[in-house]
Amino acid sequence: MAKGKLISALDIGTSKITTLIAQVRDPESDILHIVGVASVGAKGVRKGQIVNIEEAVVAITESVEAAERMAGFNIAKVWVSVGGSHIVSQNSHGVVAVSEPRGEINAEDVRRVLEAARAISLPTASEIVHVVPRSFNVDSQEGVKDPTGMTGVRLEVTTHIVTGSSTSLKNLIKCVSEVGCDTAGLVYTGLASGLAVLSDTEKELGVILADIGGGTTSVAMFTEGALSYSSVLPVGAKNVTNDLAIGLRISLESAEKIKLHLSSLKTKDDEVDLTSLHLPEELKTVSYKTLVEGIIRPRLNEIFQLVTSEIKKSNLGGLTPAGLVLTGGGALTVGISDSAKRVLSMPVRVASPTGISGLIDDIENPAYAAPVGLLKYAMTETAEPVTQPGPKMPTLPNFGKLKIVTFLKSLLP
Repeated sequence: MAKGKLISALDIGTSKITTLIAQVRDPESDILHIVGVASVGAKGVRKGQIVNIEEAVVAITESVEAAERMAGFNIAKVWVSVGGSHIVSQNSHGVVAVSEPRGEINAEDVRRVLEAARAISLPTASEIVHVVPRSFNVDSQEGVKDPTGMTGVRLEVTTHIVTGSSTSLKNLIKCVSEVGCDTAGLVYTGLASGLAVLSDTEKELGVILADIGGGTTSVAMFTEGALSYSSVLPVGAKNVTNDLAIGLRISLESAEKIKLHLSSLKTKDDEVDLTSLHLPEELKTVSYKTLVEGIIRPRLNEIFQLVTSEIKKSNLGGLTPAGLVLTGGGALTVGISDSAKRVLSMPVRVASPTGISGLIDDIENPAYAAPVGLLKYAMTETAEPVTQPGPKMPTLPNFGKLKIVTFLKSLLP
């Protein structure tokens, strides 16, 4: 990617909507320089899917405009994350004859074989989100990562295809267009998070990634360096908050505060002092054991039992010696690593995004893995050139379609 290009990412989650704007300072380096960050509470989103377009547009507009103000740039195109339990995956195979027999395989041959792999029967109202090449075969040579420039007659590819509901994808694109941005592309959350937190060694060995968000958990399995299985579970960190609210008979807001407070505790005393949280229910102290072992752990165990079911479904369980990597905001929940180790019996680590510089104080934590991964995905694609920062003038597209009429009326005498 050329130096000075601007790329932007929009992660529409169940609990927060995050916009990141980054600049490519050094095309030779993988490090992204973050120039704009904004995260606002999500509205109109439930379990990773848009359920109220008007509310979602208001929240997305707030997030995008705040990031633009910080960066001093307007964004025209944005990469958007896709989650929700409508995401399913399958593996496919494609074969083509090389256009010049005994000649070199070129980019057009690779494009044709990937197109051949796309020819799968899809359920009604489903669309392909990604066709990820896992490995190529050139004649009898297997396990080729990039066949371009090699000589052969027959080119085969094994791919991983991620599909989603057409309705959900269209609603997502519609919300982004209402804000005044074009959608540069849709990226599955698990794939994006994997780019942000996994090392090449882990992906080559075989690893399971669980991105635990507010309302969903994205499971992505990588084997031999490529994405091999994708799914989204309809449970997340909000389920833990709900359990705390019911168990302690308090509001969801208070339960969320207690959950975050527990995660930040350095010492594990029997009694947890809550006076500093100033809860409206005037709850002063609670038992650490009751909260963690009685309320939080059973829910975490349930999430990891669902992850175990997905691993069995994938038939790749024995091919992931690198273990489980946890990321997403839910990965900060107290006791999550212990619970995962107990249920899955494999190595577990909690991961934060890497390879970023600039305004990174707030985003170097697991909750921002997906938006950072979106930027990394975008680095391989074309992006808008940077316009010089100047005074921010209101531009029509960033008002969104809903506000254009009001804006024009304000110009009339």
